[in-house]
Amino acid sequence: MLTIKILGPGCANCRKLEAVARDAVAAANLQADFVKVSDMAQIMGYDLLSTPGLVINEKLVSSGRIPTVAEVQKWLAVD
Repeated sequence: MLTIKILGPGCANCRKLEAVARDAVAAANLQADFVKVSDMAQIMGYDLLSTPGLVINEKLVSSGRIPTVAEVQKWLAVD
């Protein structure tokens, strides 16, 4: 099963990113565990420059922006 982490303080963009990721998972007919990471020490462990960040199976795939559903689906297919 996929593990998808949303890195950020819980801002509006973090919520948008989670919605896009959930849409991509649903459209790809996959199962995933969603984890919100708001602890700055944990977030910095992923070497991201700005939030929100998207991590799929411990690999940082996006930071500082909201990717499209199509982009997230591409990343899901690679994993």
